[in-house]
Amino acid sequence: MSQENWDSEPKGNVVPDFQAEKLNASSQSASASREQFSEGNPVEHTLQRQLKARHIAMISIGGVIGTGLFLGTATSLATGGPIGLLLGYITMGTICYSVMISLGEIVSFLPIPGGHIKLAERFVDPAFSFAMGWNYWYNWTIVLPAELSAAAVLINFWEPSSKVNNAVWITICLLVALGINLLGAGAYGEAEFIFASIKVVTIVGLIILGIVLDLGGGPNHDRLGFRYWKNPGPFVHYKDIPGTKGQFLGWWGVMTQAAFSFIGTEITAIAAGEAKNPRKNLPKAIKRVYIRILLFYIGGVTVIGLLVPSNDPGLKLTTGTAAASPFVIAIKNAGIKGLPSVINAALLTSAWSAASSDLYTSSRALYGLAVSGNAPKIFKRTNRNGLPYPAILFCAMFALLAYMGINTGSGKVFGWFSAMTAVAGLMTWFGISVTYIRFYHGFKLQGLDRSKLPYASPLQPYAAYYAATASWLICLFSGWEVFLKGGWDTATFVTNYMAFALFPVLYLVWKFKTRVPLVSTADMDFVSGLDAIEADTYDEPPPKNKWEAIWAWL
Repeated sequence: MSQENWDSEPKGNVVPDFQAEKLNASSQSASASREQFSEGNPVEHTLQRQLKARHIAMISIGGVIGTGLFLGTATSLATGGPIGLLLGYITMGTICYSVMISLGEIVSFLPIPGGHIKLAERFVDPAFSFAMGWNYWYNWTIVLPAELSAAAVLINFWEPSSKVNNAVWITICLLVALGINLLGAGAYGEAEFIFASIKVVTIVGLIILGIVLDLGGGPNHDRLGFRYWKNPGPFVHYKDIPGTKGQFLGWWGVMTQAAFSFIGTEITAIAAGEAKNPRKNLPKAIKRVYIRILLFYIGGVTVIGLLVPSNDPGLKLTTGTAAASPFVIAIKNAGIKGLPSVINAALLTSAWSAASSDLYTSSRALYGLAVSGNAPKIFKRTNRNGLPYPAILFCAMFALLAYMGINTGSGKVFGWFSAMTAVAGLMTWFGISVTYIRFYHGFKLQGLDRSKLPYASPLQPYAAYYAATASWLICLFSGWEVFLKGGWDTATFVTNYMAFALFPVLYLVWKFKTRVPLVSTADMDFVSGLDAIEADTYDEPPPKNKWEAIWAWL
């Protein structure tokens, strides 16, 4: 194996002799496949690497910024207050970062189709991969109608909520997302590049504008400072429960919604199978995720807590009326005319982007399941351009659940689906962390050198243990409010605990059926597929001038 593809300065062979034999066998198998193709025998189409470096970078950013930040923070602010909101997002940010550096280490080393779903089969066992795959598919299939419901809520800012209007808006947004995905991974990458660019400009502009408004730079020249941290207060006492208990429950109530906001950062693992030069581009996206967490999320919720009081009536999304983003509420309160509509339009493109990403990710998850033999074979079928069209069309059918908001209210449906998605996403993070822990110990036992990996974090394996424990605990207590006296709500219980129970049930059922033992650390395969991955690895051409250097860094 050519070590130059791993580091600019080779530091020794990372693959021991017995693993090198496997690599040679893998190379011979790949050569045999090419010979079979050249003889004219039919070869099954697979995914193609169409996503460029800028696509991967923006997909990574787009997975972080979405309606959870722009719209879902309304509920979080009303639940936890400005300090509860900030602490909830800081806590979830540390978990997200721990998951991403765990995922980044494995996926940068083995950027294969199916991402962490397929890697779980290699480093844990087939039953764990089965549970992770179907849980992940469920996660992204359910979040699609959530984003479509969010789009309807945003449009209701201009148009009064009605059954006919919401049905029309949901249909239009669904057709946009479906059309982008049917054009292929390259078109999806370009669309996400544009949408994510709008998101970045929007959130950065809103943070700057928020600071200006807080300091009294708005038309009303009202200097807010930390006014709303004093009145109505830094925390919201959950259901008026007095003392620190009420404050703690208010903060904990933010956690599930904060999880919904962060879920999606792991999309780079699924996109890895269609990424160009993955060994070079994926580490770049992973290394800078902490900047996005600090700037976009921590910065964003801090500004929200300064500008909008936690008791503002506009923060209630469950009313089914024309609810708005906290950012839009802040701009309206400052007396700026016209700008709220511009911002709301930018947030609407965020919902379109998120819906497109949801459909892309769910279809690739289903494709990965089919490749592993855990889903019907029809879903691993692609056309000659590498488009898994059966998986895309099947996943798009579940978007019809968004029409539940026609009668119930899009804001309420958004709340239901976001809770279901948050728990399923946290279970995915739990699975990623467990997979990494197994990978870490297997890599170490077989005498391999982590310093030679395309990406390796000094925080491991402690970060992975932290992420696994924290993700599981948040899921366990995600629906705690239904167990309070007089707090039972069937919808809340089902949406919070169905996904939590689904994961172990799927694992145990498939384990009982296959009876395949855990992959021992000594038998873990760290070389299969490396020949093809290294063939796709190359050095990017150096920037020709200062502007190209800045663009490459961004």
